[in-house]
Amino acid sequence: MIDLPAADRHHLLVTGATGLLGSYLVRDLLLDGQPLAVVVRRSRRESPEARVERLVARWEHELGKRLPRPRVFAGDLTKPRCGLADADLDWIGRHCSGLLHNAASLSFRGSDRAAEPWLSNVTGVANMLAVVRAADLEHLHHVSTAYVCGLRIGTVAEDDLMVGQDFGNDYERSKVEAEAMVRAAEGPATTTIYRPSIIVGDSHTGFTSTYHGLFAVLRLGHTLQTKVALGTTSGPALLRLLGIDPANHKNFVPVDWVSEVIAHCVQRPEARGRTFHVTHPEPVSNVAIGTLVQEAVERFSRAASPDDPQRCDEQWFADNLAAQLDVYRSYFRNDPTFDRTNTEAVAGHLPCPTLDHPRLMRMARFAIDEDFGRAPRLSPRAVGAVPGAASSPAG
Repeated sequence: MIDLPAADRHHLLVTGATGLLGSYLVRDLLLDGQPLAVVVRRSRRESPEARVERLVARWEHELGKRLPRPRVFAGDLTKPRCGLADADLDWIGRHCSGLLHNAASLSFRGSDRAAEPWLSNVTGVANMLAVVRAADLEHLHHVSTAYVCGLRIGTVAEDDLMVGQDFGNDYERSKVEAEAMVRAAEGPATTTIYRPSIIVGDSHTGFTSTYHGLFAVLRLGHTLQTKVALGTTSGPALLRLLGIDPANHKNFVPVDWVSEVIAHCVQRPEARGRTFHVTHPEPVSNVAIGTLVQEAVERFSRAASPDDPQRCDEQWFADNLAAQLDVYRSYFRNDPTFDRTNTEAVAGHLPCPTLDHPRLMRMARFAIDEDFGRAPRLSPRAVGAVPGAASSPAG
């Protein structure tokens, strides 16, 4: 048991700091003056310290101001106690009052519980909770997902969890199990849950570093345009091919707003112990998604030439698409209504930016320019505004 005055435990320990949402959380919390410690894995090319330095330096370049450096711990969520040494846990116990657990796998499929998404989302949560107990951390903040609701319809309350619902994929199953573990955990004085819906790019710049959900359908349209000589791509026709009902709606939220809300709530005592649906009050229709895909690929993707030696034939696309159909169908089902009572009460002064066509086009252009993560990484401001796009700031 760590016996240290609370006033001396100023740091917040963060996992998942190098991911899309995590990088924005690091930025927003540092800007608020919140001292941070982060648990980061070594990558193939960089040490944990180098990864965090690159992240913070990028934000300094964008913001034009100096930011404090987090304390960096080399760790691995999939290992016992997240791979942290006794000396690491001693430092964390002496300097950290809470933990913001943001790391997760976004894999949809996985029947093997020793692999993803179960390895990160369930085993990783158990390892994270062992750190909370070992360091005697007082406050636990856990980033879950709004899709713990599974296949429910109607209105989903913020405190609902397991109510007998069915699920669309293994990601949802793993996140429900993880949230149940967090809620039942002994040790922390308060446990706060954040449930974002589908996180997309930055509402100002379009920047993203992950290409799931909305971007997966956009990538299919882009592939049609650049790899298969089928003429003009039809976004609505693509949705029909995928079996996506145009009458359905999906709940997308820009990453900068999700970070703003979570960073605000983490630092507010009145938010502790609550569950927050960090969701958009105005979901996007699948009709709008189809229109977006068609216009984006026609404007920003290079059409395939019939004599291009790299061009693929229609059978190639059909074979690749067949393996993905069930994933897309379950993913683009109609979303329920997410109750936002707690979010409005604590963070109602931070309205979610409207995801109108110009903003979504800005995100689509960024993804296509980046070749969906295969091109050299652009800075968040490198794309700029799409001609005619709205430029009003969030909130």
